[in-house]
Amino acid sequence: MEQHLATRTFFVGERHTVADITLYAYTHVAGDGGVDLTCYPFIRAWLARVSE
Repeated sequence: MEQHLATRTFFVGERHTVADITLYAYTHVAGDGGVDLTCYPFIRAWLARVSE
């Protein structure tokens, strides 16, 4: 995800799609599963964009 989002705003195209909504559902709670997203700035920025 990090590599993909390093060069893209969203996963498909320039607007959020079902792909973003689906991936967001699990990724935004990664911390609950013990996954620290601190080292993933592009994922964190994408999470902020999708949550808007």
